[in-house]
Amino acid sequence: MQFLNYPMHIKSMDQTGVLEGYASVFSTVDLQNEIVQPGAFQKSLAMWQESSNFPKMLWQHDPTSPIGIWEHMAEDQYGLYVRGRLLLDVQKGREAHSLLQSGAIDGLSIGFVSKQAHMNGKVRVLEEIDLFEVSLVTFMANPLAKVTVCKHWTDSYEQTIGFMNRLKSLKKAMDRAEWRVKSLILEHS
Repeated sequence: MQFLNYPMHIKSMDQTGVLEGYASVFSTVDLQNEIVQPGAFQKSLAMWQESSNFPKMLWQHDPTSPIGIWEHMAEDQYGLYVRGRLLLDVQKGREAHSLLQSGAIDGLSIGFVSKQAHMNGKVRVLEEIDLFEVSLVTFMANPLAKVTVCKHWTDSYEQTIGFMNRLKSLKKAMDRAEWRVKSLILEHS
């Protein structure tokens, strides 16, 4: 099994432990030089939905530490949207809730098996993913992979997508600027 870390944006998390956000963002190269294509989760999600179940919610990819239940997962234009709830009667669920609310942890990571992929230069493009679990994590491979808000955020879904798209555009601009600087350095070496 492989793990891939992506942005999680919590739109809402209250004292009941309900949270929602993005476990994966499409078209973003992470620090492991992997990128998830739109549609990569469709077959896996269809299989999970047929079983009336969803992948497990784990703490730091530890299969002995389930901390909640994912109640909804779907692909949209931005990525893999997830909604679930932490189990607050489980010690690690309470701890995760507290850590999220305080900002001490701020990310998600997916556990998966790559079913179909190809290389695009040095980047592995994941075309089909068999998803096993989505974990709350401390460290992410994707620079955008972090919780941006964890308390009673009331922005609309459209505002959330707009904000995340602006972050993605900023990252692309920063990547282009870094490439230009490297090109100038090599040119003048």
